[in-house]
Amino acid sequence: MVGQSIEIVDLEKRFDRTSVLRGINLSIRKGEFLTLLGPSGCGKSTLLRLLAGFEPCSDGRILIGDRDVAPLAPKARNIAMVFQSYALYPHMTVRANIGVPLEMARLSFWQRQPGAGLLSSKTRDIRKGIEGDIETVAKQLGLEALLDRKPSQLSGGQRQRVAVGRAMVRHPAVFLMDEPLSNLDAKLRHQLREEIVDLHRRTGITFVYVTHDQTEAMAMSDRIAVMEGGEIRQCGTPTEVYDHPDYLSVARFVGTTTINEMPVEIRDGTVLAGGRALRLKLPDIADGSFQLAVRPEQLHPVAEGTGDFSLPVEQVEFTGNEVGIRCDGTEIGAGPVRVQLRPEGFARLMQGRNVGERITLQITPDATLLFDSNGKRVTGSVTKVDRVEERHHGLLL
Repeated sequence: MVGQSIEIVDLEKRFDRTSVLRGINLSIRKGEFLTLLGPSGCGKSTLLRLLAGFEPCSDGRILIGDRDVAPLAPKARNIAMVFQSYALYPHMTVRANIGVPLEMARLSFWQRQPGAGLLSSKTRDIRKGIEGDIETVAKQLGLEALLDRKPSQLSGGQRQRVAVGRAMVRHPAVFLMDEPLSNLDAKLRHQLREEIVDLHRRTGITFVYVTHDQTEAMAMSDRIAVMEGGEIRQCGTPTEVYDHPDYLSVARFVGTTTINEMPVEIRDGTVLAGGRALRLKLPDIADGSFQLAVRPEQLHPVAEGTGDFSLPVEQVEFTGNEVGIRCDGTEIGAGPVRVQLRPEGFARLMQGRNVGERITLQITPDATLLFDSNGKRVTGSVTKVDRVEERHHGLLL
C-alpha cells in the first residue's frame, strides 16, 4: 500500500449563511499521520467529511496526489473512512463485513446474486481473490478466529478492528478516521491506539485522524493541526504544538493538565506578577501587560526565599506515576496554580506536602510562554535574575 499526499487550498464550507470552515490551507505529506485536534464544534469532522466527499465544498480545492478530487464522488477518491460508530452490518459475519467493499468494486450486480458462482468460473475466481484479501487483512488485525461471528458477538475493540479491516482491504491511498476510539474504555483505547500506529507504519498509507483527545493526538501523530472556530490555529509536530504554541488557546487545549496562567506586567524587562517581581528577565519585550503561561511540570519546588513565589497548597493528588499539587494563586493575581512532580520529588519536599502549607516555586526560564492581549505568543529571550541583581533593583519577591 502506498499513501498519497493531500493538499487543501483555501477550503470553505458554509451551511446557508453560517460559515463552518474558513480559509483552510493544509499540506499533508505522503504517508504522514496527521491529526485534526480541537473541541466539539470546531469543524474537524466537517473537514474530514469534505475530504471523504460526503459534503460538497463551498469553495476551494482538495488535491489527493495530483488530482483535484473536490468535484468527485467518494468512491472515485481512493479513500477509506472509519467511523466512530463502526457502521458494521449487524446481519453479516465479520468475513462478509470486511468483504463488502471488494464485492461492490469487483463484482457486477448479477455476479453478486446468490448462486452466481455456480454458473460462472469467472465469478468463482473473483470471489476466490476476495476471500484471499479478506484472510490477509484478518491475519494482520488478529481477526482470523472471528471471521464467522456477527458484530453482536464481538467486543467494542473487536468491532473497531473489523471496521479498520473493511477500510484496509480496499488498499486505499488515504485513511480517514473520525474519533474511532471514543466509544471504548481507557485500557482498550490505549491498546487500539498502539495498533493503529503500528498499522500506519506497516502500510505507509496517509492517515488523517480526528479527535478531541489531545493525549491520543500527542501519542499517535507525526503532526497535529489544532482547529478552533472553523480555522487551523497551528500545525506542527506534537513537540512544537506543546512546547511552542502560537496562541494561548492552543496552549490551553493541548496538555493533560491545564496550563498555568497569570497576568503579568513587564517593566524594563522585569516581570511582575501581582506586584511581585519574578526571577525572570525579558529584555527584548516592550513594556506592557501580558499573560504568562507555564506548564505544571515546569514549576519546581525550591527552598524558601529562592524561588519566584510562594503559594498555599489547596490539594494534593497522587495518581501513581506522578503527584499533582494545586495551589491558590490569588496572591499573584492568578487562579489555581498546578504543579506536577514525580513521586520521588514529592517525597523530598520539606514543605508543601499537605493542604494549608506553603510551597515555594521556581519557573523554568526557557519554558516560559508569553502572550499578548490578543492571545498571540510573544517571543523573546528569557533569562533568570539572580538574587544580587534583584536586591540592586529593590524589587520585592
